[in-house]
Amino acid sequence: MSNDHHGLACTLVQCDLRWEAPQENCSRIEALLGDLNGDKTDLIILPEMFATGFTMNSREMAQASDQSDVIQWMQAQARARQCVITGSVAVQEEGQYFNRMVWATPDGALVFYDKRHLFRMAGEHERYAMGDERVVVTLKGFRILLSVCYDLRFPVWLRQQSSDEQPFEYDLLLCVANWPAPRAHPWRTLLQARAIENLSYVIGVNRVGEDAKGNQYSGDSMLVDFKGVPLCDHPAGTAFIQTCQLSKAALNGFREQFPAWQDADRFLVF
Repeated sequence: MSNDHHGLACTLVQCDLRWEAPQENCSRIEALLGDLNGDKTDLIILPEMFATGFTMNSREMAQASDQSDVIQWMQAQARARQCVITGSVAVQEEGQYFNRMVWATPDGALVFYDKRHLFRMAGEHERYAMGDERVVVTLKGFRILLSVCYDLRFPVWLRQQSSDEQPFEYDLLLCVANWPAPRAHPWRTLLQARAIENLSYVIGVNRVGEDAKGNQYSGDSMLVDFKGVPLCDHPAGTAFIQTCQLSKAALNGFREQFPAWQDADRFLVF
C-alpha cells in the first residue's frame, strides 16, 4: 500500500448513481477507479447506497449479506486492487433490513456497521432497522469510526468515547452519504464541527446527480483535518476521484499541543 508508514492514503469517490441498478453502478464505479490500487491508496470510499441510490424499496433491493452480489463485488475489488474498499448497501438479515456500511479488506474479511440514525423525513425508519453498535476499524495505525449520512447530525453518537487508557477512541471519522443539495450547508458545517470537537480527521463522501425522486445532490465531499480545515474539498457538484493523505504525526502533534480532550465530559451512550 502507500509508502508513508505514518500516513493513510484515502480515495474519495464522488459519483452519480443510477437508480436501483446495482450491476450498472458497480460497473461504472469500477471503470471510474481505473487502475487505482494499493500502490496509490490504502482506502477507497464510495457513497451511501452506492449500488442503488437512496432507495426505500428495501424489500425489493436488499440481498442477504452473505449472498449479496454487491458485497461480493466489493470483496473482489479489494482483493484485485490490494486496498480496503467501503460504502453502504441495502441488506437483509434474519427478516430485517439494514442500511449497512461494508468494510471489505484485501484478504477477504468483512466488517459491518448498520446505520444507527434512520432518516425519518424519507421514511427510512419504516423501511430499515436501526443499528445498535458503534464500529471502529483499524488501518495502517489509524482507528476509524464508521458512520452513514444522517448519523452526522448526532454528535453524541459520534463523540470520542475516551478512557483512562485510551483518550482517543478514533483518529478518523468516516461518513458516507446521499445528502441532498438543499442541505449542503449543514453537511459541510457538521463535517467540520465533528472534526473540531473530536480532534480527529473527518472524511465525508457524498454522491452527485439526481435520483428517481427528483432529489439533487451536490457532492461537497471533503477531507477535514483535526482543526476543522478542509484539506480536500469538492463542492462543484461534478463526479471526481481524489486521493488525499492523512498524517498521523500531524494529528498526534496537534493533540499534544492543544489537549482539549483532557477537559471533555465523560458519558455513556445507551
